[in-house]
Amino acid sequence: MGIALPPNKKVFWFTGLSGSGKTTLAEALCNHLKTKNISYFSLDGDVLRKGLCRDLGFSLNDRKENLRRAAELSLILLQSYDFILASFITPTNEIRNMIRNIISNDIIEIYIKCSVEKCIERDPKGLYKKALSNDIKFFTGISSVYEPPINPDLIINTQKSNINNSCNQIKEFINQFT
Repeated sequence: MGIALPPNKKVFWFTGLSGSGKTTLAEALCNHLKTKNISYFSLDGDVLRKGLCRDLGFSLNDRKENLRRAAELSLILLQSYDFILASFITPTNEIRNMIRNIISNDIIEIYIKCSVEKCIERDPKGLYKKALSNDIKFFTGISSVYEPPINPDLIINTQKSNINNSCNQIKEFINQFT
């Protein structure tokens, strides 16, 4: 179980496939929180892998350790910020349960839902192309599993909703915590 924190401090954990829109929506939420003078910190999986987690690969065990570190870091940061926006693929329900156990009642899980086919079509970083040609091993949605969350607190379907509508859905949802 996590550290006891003051009420209304939350970790908003964005989960979904690469290219689903996790980081884009978290960034839009940052801008919204700025206008409300709410303190926040944004954690992104790509950024953590360049520093704190650079010693880890992409096997399921390494992903689990990467996400354990991200959850622990979120909990530490939550002592200084009102909201933590954590954008991580978080591929399995087992790993999401581990994260929930670390962060406890202070986590809000937001599933950014988008089919692998649509993410392949978007492919903003060219990663799916590399994964499909076997240049990237253990790529979530291609050669590694992604299990949709069983009971997320919010589902944003970026395949059916444009970026503005998706942002508005998140802002409306987040307002209940501000």
